[in-house]
Amino acid sequence: MAKVDLDVTAIQKILPHRYPMLLIDHVDELVPGEMAVARRNVTINEEVFNGHFPNNPVLPGALIVESLAQTGAVALLSSPEFKGKTAYFGGIKTAEFRKVVRPGDVMRLEVRLTKIHRNIGEGKAEATVNGQRTCSAELTFFIG
Repeated sequence: MAKVDLDVTAIQKILPHRYPMLLIDHVDELVPGEMAVARRNVTINEEVFNGHFPNNPVLPGALIVESLAQTGAVALLSSPEFKGKTAYFGGIKTAEFRKVVRPGDVMRLEVRLTKIHRNIGEGKAEATVNGQRTCSAELTFFIG
């Protein structure tokens, strides 16, 4: 694993996402075309917590999976052959949720790419908070 220090400005040079859809704050490890480890700092200031749920703020599972997908996209789009392209969801084969994520949590997001063929990539993803798995998923990416 290659330690890196990519802040949000560096991430925006790789991903086309911007507020409010950029869902990762920092990339800590990166092997282009193979894997990435990112962080997401979940804060009560996120608009989603106004309705999910009042007096019981829980980050929706769809946003956890999107955070993982963006981490995988960093791994894919860091490869020279995909630089400047966009990675789209091609599919979610599986997704399992084990623990809720709340404001104040820092999610560790890890995606290992298992297959890349032409413009299709697949990866295994895991989100954890304090070492406890919150979500695991198998994702497919389409590079456009």
